[in-house]
Amino acid sequence: MTDRLTIATWNINSVRLRMPIVEKFLAEVQPDVLCLQETKCPDANFPFNSLRKAGYEHIEINGQKGYHGVATLSKRPLTNVEKREFCEMGDSRHVAVDVPFNGQPLRIHNFYVPAGGDEPDREINPKFGHKLDFMNEMKAWLQGEETDKPAVLVGDLNVAPYEEDVWSHKKLLKVVSHTPVETELFEDVRETGGWIDAMRQFVPMDEKLYTWWSYRAKDWAAANKGRRLDHVWVSKPLGSAVQATSVLGDARGWEKPSDHAPVIAFFEA
Repeated sequence: MTDRLTIATWNINSVRLRMPIVEKFLAEVQPDVLCLQETKCPDANFPFNSLRKAGYEHIEINGQKGYHGVATLSKRPLTNVEKREFCEMGDSRHVAVDVPFNGQPLRIHNFYVPAGGDEPDREINPKFGHKLDFMNEMKAWLQGEETDKPAVLVGDLNVAPYEEDVWSHKKLLKVVSHTPVETELFEDVRETGGWIDAMRQFVPMDEKLYTWWSYRAKDWAAANKGRRLDHVWVSKPLGSAVQATSVLGDARGWEKPSDHAPVIAFFEA
């Protein structure tokens, strides 16, 4: 018997502020699982009722007031919940759950990697050092036992690793999110764990692929100066189950939008 599963990931940039477009997305796309980042909401104020009314009975969150925060909503039961702290900073940047798929647990990691500030130099910008340290901790953990099983890692990982993941490779080489020190470490994290970049399985490396467009552009669509900061990685045991991925770019133009668009991954086994 075939089992199909749809997982979406979206940096929502304040879940309470953008509940209308979250509800719109859930109604139109109806993913089985939605992983949100940058919820900016303490756990006590999370909009559980609205999301449960939308059909998402199972919700696991890791939030804090005003900053960061991740949430995983699901139509399927969520078990084996884990909320990992990185760099001893006390930030809410990760939640992992198991969801049933094809008769066994599928591990879903929901991440919000630090943006890293403006200067790509840890000596003068501690935020950049934090970002690199965070990714090094990811690398040390997300391999071996964590990737020998069916697993998905999604989220706003705040790195655009390839030349066609940004609007201008040359102009962004010294801009945080696309500097060589970040992109090389990012690929090291992925390759050490044996993770597959699911989005680039379906979009050739010579094609542009964006998930984020700055608020600073007067007309984001016309300028189209995007970056791919949001990702879907799958472990090798799950690789054959990935059927497609898509970026819902239209959502960037919805009323009071996030600067990120949702990314959707389709699985079948």
